[in-house]
Parts: sequence; structure tokens; C-alpha cells
Amino acid sequence: MIFIVAISTFAAITFGVMSIYWLLYRPSSAATERLKQLGETRGATATASAGRIESNPMAGVAERMAKPFSRLAPPSAAEAHKLQKQLMQAGYHSPAAPIIYRAIQLVALFTFPAVVALGCIMLARPFSSAFLWLMSAFVVGFALPRYVLRKLIKGRQQRVRWGLADALDLMVVSIEAGLGLNAALVRVGEEMRDAHPEISEEFELTNLEIRVGRERDEALRNLAERTGVDDLQSLVAMLIQADRFGTSIARAVRIYSDSLRTKRRQRAEQAAQKAAVKLLLPLALFLFPTLFIVILGPAMINLIDTFAKM
Repeated sequence: MIFIVAISTFAAITFGVMSIYWLLYRPSSAATERLKQLGETRGATATASAGRIESNPMAGVAERMAKPFSRLAPPSAAEAHKLQKQLMQAGYHSPAAPIIYRAIQLVALFTFPAVVALGCIMLARPFSSAFLWLMSAFVVGFALPRYVLRKLIKGRQQRVRWGLADALDLMVVSIEAGLGLNAALVRVGEEMRDAHPEISEEFELTNLEIRVGRERDEALRNLAERTGVDDLQSLVAMLIQADRFGTSIARAVRIYSDSLRTKRRQRAEQAAQKAAVKLLLPLALFLFPTLFIVILGPAMINLIDTFAKM
């Protein structure tokens, strides 16, 4: 029996090492190399147009480490496009971001059950309990990267939404001072770098896209798609219409800025009204039992002493 276990372990380790070596160093065909070169050329062009050429060596190391994991479960074209869009909305514009995210998904999917299985073996848990823990770890490893990505997207969209009114006020002042729309975007991106870095980053990307030759309408639509904020999408649609029909951009932006500031105040009031309901559960779980213990505790002790003497 020990001999069979040793042979099985040796075979599993050998095949695992061979599989990793094949994934890392397998030869590719000429067509694959050609497609890879075309993809790298397009990626470099798009990255240069967005001003996001990665020079950090850690990003290259992470990409090389993530490629073998991404080959285990390659996504479809629709899933890859959706993932790229979600990562851009979270603030990750690098072409290697989807590969790294897929690698994190696969690592989390296999690491959590492996750690739980090792713990169950060391603690000598029964099979039924170990199976439940393994399934729970599998679900956590499957859902945790998606949950973190959704939280990052939601937080970044919230920061963009709260800083958009200030950016529009500065844009109105810049346009009324005589600057064009492109120069106003540049000015807003420079001035908002410290207060609202997300808006500054997106406006700078839009300016760089316009500089490399893209149409202004397309660059503005890309701005709305990268952020996914409904207020910014409405702003982009308004700017495109004002530019197309020749109306005053400064007046349109001023009116939209006033309405957006009103909407931001209404959202703040709505959040303040929700605070009372959100505080109800922590108060009921943590504060009220403590108050009952402090107030009724001495009385209960006196009652217990009285009944004990009787």
C-alpha cells in the first residue's frame, strides 16, 4: 500500500511539473506568433494613445507569471471584452490587467480549498464536515475576486460622481475665459489632479486620445465607457450634441453643472436619511444589550440574593 501511494505521488508531481513546463515553454506555431505580434502592436498603439505604456518591471513579472494560469481557462471574446471594461471602470487600464485578474481568480479558486483541505487533514475532521468546509472554501475562492472587483468599481464611480460637479464648474470658468473644449479638458485635468485624481486621469486620457488623432466624439464616448458613470455619460451626450449643432458649450455645461450640483445635494440628503435605518441594526445588536446589562444587572443580582435568602 505504501509503495502504491509513493508511486502515485511521484507520478502526480512529475505530471504536474511537466504540465507547468509545457505551459511556460511550449513552442508556438508561426500563425500564433504572427497573431501575437499583431496583438502586441495593437496593444502598444492603444496603450500609447491612452498614455499608459507600462515601464514598471513588476508589471511585466506579474504578466509573465499570470499567463500560464490564464491558459488553463481562457475566456471567450464576450467575456474578455466585459472583463476589460470592468477593469477599466475599476481604474486598471493596462493590457495585462485581464490576464493578471484571471490568474488571481484561478489561484483563489484552488488555493482556498487546498488550504482548507490541509487544515481538515491536520485536525482529523470527519468527511461530512470536511466536505462542507471544502465547498464553502470553493465558493469563497470563486466569489471573492468578483466581489472585490465590484467594490473597486463602485468606489471609483462614487469618487468620480462626487467630484464631477467641481470639475464642471472649473470647465465652465475655463471655457468662458476663452479656452476651447480640448484646452479646457487639459486645464481641468491639471487642476483636479490633487483633489480628484480619478477625474484628472480620465480627462488626461481623453486629451491624449484626441492628440493622437481620434475624433472628439469617439474620445468622449470612450471617456463615458471607461468610467461607467451615468452622470458622465449624460455630460458626454450633451457635449457631443452641443458640438454637433453649434450651440454654446459654456452655457450648456453651466446648466448641466447646476443640475448636477442639485442632484449631488439630493443624493447627500438621501444618504443622510438612510443613515438612521442603517444604524438600527448595530444599535439593536451591540448597544441595547449592553445598556440592559448595565441597568438591569444590579437589580437582577439583588433579586437573586433575595430569593436565595428566602
